[in-house]
Amino acid sequence: MAAMLLTAGLGLFLFGMQMMSGSLEAAAQGRMEGWLRRLTGNRILGVLMGAAVTALVQSSTAITVLAVGLVDRGILSLTQAVWIILGANIGTTVTGQLCALDLGRLAPILASLGMAVNLSGRRPHMRRAGSALAGLGVMLIGMRVMETAALPLGRSRFLLGLMMRMRSPLAAMAGGALFTALIQSSSASVAILQALAVSGLVAPESETYIVLGQNIGTCVTAILAAAPLGVNARRTALVHLLVNVLGAAAFAGIYPFIPFDRWMRALAPGNPAGRIANIHLIFNAVSTLLLLPFGGGLAGLAERLVRERTAAGARRKRLPEE
Repeated sequence: MAAMLLTAGLGLFLFGMQMMSGSLEAAAQGRMEGWLRRLTGNRILGVLMGAAVTALVQSSTAITVLAVGLVDRGILSLTQAVWIILGANIGTTVTGQLCALDLGRLAPILASLGMAVNLSGRRPHMRRAGSALAGLGVMLIGMRVMETAALPLGRSRFLLGLMMRMRSPLAAMAGGALFTALIQSSSASVAILQALAVSGLVAPESETYIVLGQNIGTCVTAILAAAPLGVNARRTALVHLLVNVLGAAAFAGIYPFIPFDRWMRALAPGNPAGRIANIHLIFNAVSTLLLLPFGGGLAGLAERLVRERTAAGARRKRLPEE
């Protein structure tokens, strides 16, 4: 019963997030591509633009897939896509921060008010605003349902045993990456982690490693989207993977030598959901700052790893061996 309730909560969360992001994206009226193209010539502006658009759309996956498509069509260069990807990793943390706010009691009011505005609005922008507000309410209702469902799961021996096995850094990262790859949404994966942490199912020392894994698992969608496209699209997806893997490796390398858990507890005392939201935000912000000077190098590495097959090379592969 608890598992079914958790699944229902996840469904509500994803539906609300899609409803909100779709309405906000429609409000942009297709201008996002133009914004991204104009403002990504400068790395700082590119990162800020990637973060802002992702915070607006509430999906780093959607923005990364958009970047893959723009590079494939020659609208953006691979280096410009690096800045968007770095910014998208920061922008996606907004969802976790929203879930960490104690807005559960207001969620039904937000959903009802949003639907009222949507149904009564005479202008398109009013209806879209109402739909976005309703989506936020539904998303927060889904978060509350997941938290309620996670409470009885704390008595499950199987789940407790599974969480105990995830206390090692590699197991925690692998678990976070696998689960995020399966549901293809880092925002939803972080929300579920927040719900489990509120129920006391996640050891504080495992939270950071799980979040690191979640950032790696979210790369799967861009890889799948780029697979049937051209070489530049596959390079962009590889850049996304490199950014998250290198960022996670750097963060995991310094984590044992700093009192990071103590800082997070002090930053959000008695608030496990807020603690995880802050871990997600700080990790992505720090990894972006660390990798920002090496954007051109990441693009160059992707070009070397994913080579364009020449016509001569393709003919040689088709010739029978002598």
